[in-house]
Amino acid sequence: MQKIKLSALAFVAALALPAQAQVEVQWWHSMGGALGEWVNDLAKEFNASQKDYKITPTFKGSYAESMTAGIAAYRAGNAPHMIQVFEVGTATMMAAKGAIVPVAKVMSDAGLKFDPSIYVPAVSGYYTAPNGQMLSYPFNSSTPVFHYNKDAFKAAGLDAEKPPTTWPEVALAAAKLKASGHKCPFTTSWISWTQLESFSAWHNVLYATKNNGFGGTDTRLAFNTPLHVRHVENLANMAKTGLFVYKGRENKADATFVSGECAMITGSSGLSGNVKRNSKFAYGIGTLPYYPDVQGAPQNTVIGGGSIWVMSGKKPEEYKAVAAFLNHLSKPEVAAASHQRTGYLPVTKASFELTEKSGFYKQNPGFDVSVNQMVRKTTDKSRGVRLGNFVQIRTIIDEELEGVWQGSKQPKEALDNAVKRGNEQLERFQQANKG
Repeated sequence: MQKIKLSALAFVAALALPAQAQVEVQWWHSMGGALGEWVNDLAKEFNASQKDYKITPTFKGSYAESMTAGIAAYRAGNAPHMIQVFEVGTATMMAAKGAIVPVAKVMSDAGLKFDPSIYVPAVSGYYTAPNGQMLSYPFNSSTPVFHYNKDAFKAAGLDAEKPPTTWPEVALAAAKLKASGHKCPFTTSWISWTQLESFSAWHNVLYATKNNGFGGTDTRLAFNTPLHVRHVENLANMAKTGLFVYKGRENKADATFVSGECAMITGSSGLSGNVKRNSKFAYGIGTLPYYPDVQGAPQNTVIGGGSIWVMSGKKPEEYKAVAAFLNHLSKPEVAAASHQRTGYLPVTKASFELTEKSGFYKQNPGFDVSVNQMVRKTTDKSRGVRLGNFVQIRTIIDEELEGVWQGSKQPKEALDNAVKRGNEQLERFQQANKG
């Protein structure tokens, strides 16, 4: 009887002991709407899969806003554990000595196998230091593609199964769409990314010297060549005749495509999930258009989207939690589901193969366009663009090109100005990061 009493007391005492506290990880991101729901679901799935760690995602506004907030929080000593930073912030984050912990180190310190070769090379290469160490986790990688409204194409007498593949064909399609009553035949989001950065790689010409910044901080801008000027002139002529309608900076134009207002858009492959979920029309995806008379085109498109950077100054058990979460995101079935849901690139080769085997690409024609554009062999001119003060450079490009769309500036003048003003930003970055 005494023994039973004692064991009952021990059981009660065990119940009274505090449960092992979960290690909480703060994750700041820039995903709104349907993509915000995706991020929240990823955290929920991981949190439900184990009991030790809890990921708490927080929306911090646009990419530029969340990056600024993250840097300010680091300086104030209260940075989150993880921050999603868009690709143009990569050189700035790499230069922020002491602020970040390379993701490869976080994984190996946690005792997890980390093999960069499992990731799509064009993706992992962008986030890798010259010494071969992967610095950030390629979370939502995208590339620009051509989205179009199949219903609008049919109404205009165009072949809905054959999107335009060249810029002259885009202009012809836009003219037919306009004639059929479309007020916004063609638009684009992320002007610098789609019309200058990816445009350059797709045509195998440099956007900036020193292999687009990969070869050193003494890089300078080079997007005012006759080919670049010709392209902006063509877009300016389309704007004058109502074939191209400028809808604002960053991804402001995306909503006008999803609503059906604009019939064609060059934008992120990551727009696909939003279109699939919220649009009321039949939808198609084509490759980024190119000029057929340019030798070597098309080459490959460049990376966009963002990656997860791990901030310094945290406890070892918190880094273990971060590593466990990133390991979870890399699982083929998790990465494949993310790719299929959002239109972002499959970050690992295994997730691409899993998606292909499942028949997803056959059921969703066009979803493999982004992958095929990125898995081509890259050259020194097409590997990507990695510049310091890149956020400021993109703003300068927006300002200069807005003068062109409004008809107050000539294309060559705008591109020359953007190169000159952008180079001042590059010189500043070079001076600040000497030695």
